[in-house]
Amino acid sequence: MKLNVNGSPVDVDPAWQEETLLVYLREALDLTGAKSGCNKGACGSCTVLVDGAPRLGCKTLVKDVAGRSVVTIEGMAAADGTLHPLQQAFVDHGAIQCGFCTPGMVLRAHGLLLSRSRPTRIEIRKAISPNLCRCTGYQQIVDAIEAAADSYPPPQSEPGRSQ
Repeated sequence: MKLNVNGSPVDVDPAWQEETLLVYLREALDLTGAKSGCNKGACGSCTVLVDGAPRLGCKTLVKDVAGRSVVTIEGMAAADGTLHPLQQAFVDHGAIQCGFCTPGMVLRAHGLLLSRSRPTRIEIRKAISPNLCRCTGYQQIVDAIEAAADSYPPPQSEPGRSQ
C-alpha cells in the first residue's frame, strides 16, 4: 500500500498496516512531531492532516489512510527550513510555551484555515477545542491563528459563506 506523507510517496510495509498512524509516523518514518499524549483520542497532541482534514493519529490505522495524503508538522515548513506563516504566527504570539501540544494545535488550525478563510474567534475556538493545552490558556493560540488567516487564500468553496 502507498501513502503520500508530506508530499513524498511512501510504500508501507505490510507489517505496519494494522498499526496506528501515530506509531507508524514516529517509528517507521522518524517523524516525531506528532506526540503521544493520551493514546485515547482525548488530547489532540497526535493530530495530523489526512487529505487536509485533522485526524487523530492515535485512533487512525495506517490501512485506513491507504492512498491518501498525510501532512505532519514536519511537512509545514519550507524545504529551506523557513517556517510556514502559521508556525511563525505561533512563535510571534507566544503560542508555543512548552511545545508539546503545538504540532497538533498547528495542524488542527491549518486544517481550519484551509477550509475557512477569516474564521471568527468563536470558530477558531470551536475548531481547536479537541486539542488540549495546559500552558497558554488558549488566548495566544487564538491570536496566532487569527493573525495567520491573512496568509491563506480563500478556499474554492466555503460552506456557509457567500463568495
